[in-house]
Amino acid sequence: MSDHRQAAVRDRRSEPASHGRRGARRAGGDAPPRETPPKDLPAQPEETPPRGKGRGRQRKLTTGAWAGVAATGLLVLGTLGGYGVYRNTVGNIAGVDIGNKLGNDRPAAVKGALNVLIVGSDTREGDNLKYGQKMADAGKRTDTIILMHIAPDRDKATFISFPRDSVVDMPACQSETGAPVAARTEMINAAYNEGGITCTITTIEALTDIRIDHFVEVDFTGFKNIVDALGGVRVCLTKPVDDKKAKLKLAAGWHLLAGEKALGYVRLRGYGDGSDIGRIKRQQVFLSQVVKKATSSELLTDPVKMLNFINTAAKSVRMDSELAKDTGTLLEIGQSAQKLTAGGVKLITVPWGPHPDDPNRVAWVQPYANQLFAAIKNDTEVTPPPDPKAKPAVKREQVRVQVFNGTDTPNRAREVAAELADQGFVVTHVGNARPATGNVPTTTIRYAKKDAADGLSYGDALAARLSSDKRVPVAGKVRPVTVEKYVPSVAPPPIPGGKAPTGPVVQLVIGADWPGVRALPKIPDALTDKVVDSKTNPCT
Repeated sequence: MSDHRQAAVRDRRSEPASHGRRGARRAGGDAPPRETPPKDLPAQPEETPPRGKGRGRQRKLTTGAWAGVAATGLLVLGTLGGYGVYRNTVGNIAGVDIGNKLGNDRPAAVKGALNVLIVGSDTREGDNLKYGQKMADAGKRTDTIILMHIAPDRDKATFISFPRDSVVDMPACQSETGAPVAARTEMINAAYNEGGITCTITTIEALTDIRIDHFVEVDFTGFKNIVDALGGVRVCLTKPVDDKKAKLKLAAGWHLLAGEKALGYVRLRGYGDGSDIGRIKRQQVFLSQVVKKATSSELLTDPVKMLNFINTAAKSVRMDSELAKDTGTLLEIGQSAQKLTAGGVKLITVPWGPHPDDPNRVAWVQPYANQLFAAIKNDTEVTPPPDPKAKPAVKREQVRVQVFNGTDTPNRAREVAAELADQGFVVTHVGNARPATGNVPTTTIRYAKKDAADGLSYGDALAARLSSDKRVPVAGKVRPVTVEKYVPSVAPPPIPGGKAPTGPVVQLVIGADWPGVRALPKIPDALTDKVVDSKTNPCT
């Protein structure tokens, strides 16, 4: 990553959402309107959540989360185990050559996890013309932008929705045709409308600092075909729907939807409070139902149904040529996804609040948006199979830590102590360890020489949470200049088992090269009640 980009990323992480800085994270939303946010997450607006206006005002009907359905289909590619059948099927996938249009100023590529950008296109070309002939020349638009993160072990997937009403700093980019598109502050879906998938990828990468490995795109007709191949998807309505714009009329209660009715449901805007945020929540519940069906034994154990589903999914999407032509990667994704169950899939929207300049738009709430992105970015390590002969790994909750600041940076020990405490470490003391000769040059983790038997393994548990190459703990503690008992500002979570840890106390001495604490690869605790998963009440 270039020095310029690194500085930009640091700026984005340290400032509140505001206009005028590239990549400033703003907008997005997950919480249902009028719902009290979790813990210390700022309250969502009491007024009706944002409706589109301006550029999208004439477009009342919105696209749905059908792209997520396509991605789900691709996840189960290969489960038949027949490579010959699979190879013939993937020949139907439309590939898009994005070449070098993404440039070189991108987040670093990492091994392990897989990040796929999913977009739903509302083009009115071809079979889609009947959904709006007046928009036949309007080009492609998207109101559905989802980042699908597949965990390194391929047993979990997280879907992050980016609301179309998100006002963001869109960086300069190249369109799919190679034409330059200027940087601007705009609704996030303008990136797709004005520059296609290449500008959308560039924008998402700039906002999240997450490398996009591949993309999947599907349109109206593709969505219907995939849902039909699944045999329909069950939804639940708390009240009747009669919406002419969405061409949907249903009574309250459960329904098995396919074809036009399924499309009408995910496009439905005139329901509930009529907001884009509310529509996204319904789409997430719909997608959770899709995942249940796509990963059910009913589909996976029926070769005929499975082959039909695979063929339909392949014909209904387009993706980057690198993935479309890489039969090995697609097969690996499909076969490894056999471990993915409905319970391992979580859907969430970027934390949001009203935009300060326009209540009809939304701004991403910090630090929660950044924490969510950091969790995704840090989920890169494959968990090795357990070694029955190996000693059990030390858990964070078992480690007692003293944090000492060896630099001139004020309050660093307390700040780091708070971060470690949030991750479950038991911080006992903080203090100053800077010698009179100047800053300690190198950050170290130390344990008492008498604890040589266990000190190294306890220190390793702490070293694993630093944002750098793993540091090897060293024997021998330092004598701090000052030391005081650490009292957290927020009460720590209960200790598992109710017993205080009894292992050795390790020291973290912060040096001038302090790398920072890595975010945990999980959705932050402040956002857990905003997640849609297999346990979410579909009638909400």
